Amino acid sequence: MLAVPLAPAPTVATRTAYWRQLLPALAALAALTRIPSFVRPLWNPDEGYLAVQARLLAQGGRLYETVVDRKPPVVPWLYEAAFAVCGSGTLTPVRVLAVLAQLLTAVLLASLARRRWGDTAGRTAGVLYLLVSVGLNPEDAQAATFEVFILPCTAAALWCADRGRWGAAGAAVACAFLTKQTGGAVLVPVAWLLHRSPAPRPGALRLAAGFALPVLAAAQLTDPAGFLFWTVTGSTAYATFTGSELHVLVRALTNTAILAVACAGLVPPVVRALRTAGAATADLWLWLASSAVAVTFGFHFFGHYYLQLTPAAALLATAALRTLPRERLTAALGTSACCCALFLAWGLLAPRPELTHAQRLATALAHRTGPDDRVLVWGMHPETYWLAGRTPATRYLTAGLLTNYSGGRDGPEVGEKYAVQGTWPVFRAELAAHAPALVVDDSRGKPYAPDRLPTLRHLLSARYEEVGRVDGAVLYARVTGE
Repeated sequence: MLAVPLAPAPTVATRTAYWRQLLPALAALAALTRIPSFVRPLWNPDEGYLAVQARLLAQGGRLYETVVDRKPPVVPWLYEAAFAVCGSGTLTPVRVLAVLAQLLTAVLLASLARRRWGDTAGRTAGVLYLLVSVGLNPEDAQAATFEVFILPCTAAALWCADRGRWGAAGAAVACAFLTKQTGGAVLVPVAWLLHRSPAPRPGALRLAAGFALPVLAAAQLTDPAGFLFWTVTGSTAYATFTGSELHVLVRALTNTAILAVACAGLVPPVVRALRTAGAATADLWLWLASSAVAVTFGFHFFGHYYLQLTPAAALLATAALRTLPRERLTAALGTSACCCALFLAWGLLAPRPELTHAQRLATALAHRTGPDDRVLVWGMHPETYWLAGRTPATRYLTAGLLTNYSGGRDGPEVGEKYAVQGTWPVFRAELAAHAPALVVDDSRGKPYAPDRLPTLRHLLSARYEEVGRVDGAVLYARVTGE
């Protein structure tokens, strides 16, 4: 048999020319798709939570001790670093970092696709990803929060595994996990590629070491026991379907439908790829499936969870489009561009009533307190602290950790006895040590209202009096002499 000559490897000059042309285009598209993120001071309570955390860390707070959340440390540290360089009065620096994260994700996907299927596929993957990356409710797609920063880490994990760089792949998986726990789902396709590699055993050792070292370092830099509790063992009540079944089902179907609209140009080729699936794309299907499990994990189905699906979907669509007539590629890109424009218009024009409420509440809070006063905002909008420039009286920045309300849980499992273990004794001690000058009841009829919580109800009745209302929120000041 005659040997089939291999295609010549691209020269350094060819590779440089390719990226010299593609990178500016992807950078411009990444910036364009993130324009709405810069038009509002913040997009959702997660951004507010991170902003308050970063300020507290800058003031000497310690993560998982005096500043707590159920999330790993990377994004709080990222916010803290941005605030240290540019000040804490605006989220513009982290919005710029989010643009860079999306650009890096697109570049890694383009590189993956180009290595497997050629130059055109590389361009297609990068462009398709950026077009669908904003295809959710703007408060989910445009916010500079956890999922946006997961994506380059997961793409980097696949990129390294595709080249047999197992130590680097493990480190990338660790970075994804340390950004948000569900980022660790990318380990599934990475493990598949390892299994298919010529030397899986030494690769497994390097992969395990690459993953373990950053995680152990993060635990040591924070508080090992607190790190384990807040990121793994302390969230069992949060990750449950009980109590809000219909509410959660509606949210899941709604966000699935929204993303399906954004991916209208990708769905037909992805379906075709499913019909012709083989070993060449098995890792991509595993990536999509493990990301879908990550979206489902916890049974909350918030829109930003769905961002994890977009990189694998873009690559699978690219794999299918390369075998179809060119007009199918043009149609997919055109449809995706039109859908992207629709979501950008939504982000630029849609009103955000909850932001307006938080701004009014922050104005009232700042008017009634001094810069050195500690305050308590009892609700699910921690951004009020940041907007008002006031320090929280407690490490628990929302009522969710103390009641298990957790982003919309409206069933029977809300109350003091469903709180994260050990939080109420700490909460009582903090309020005794740093009695808030003002308490804002921002429950507005939700299941975590103070009249349903004996500890908070007793505190307000014994030591505070109502002094005003803002859009349904009730303001309480300390009684004179307290």
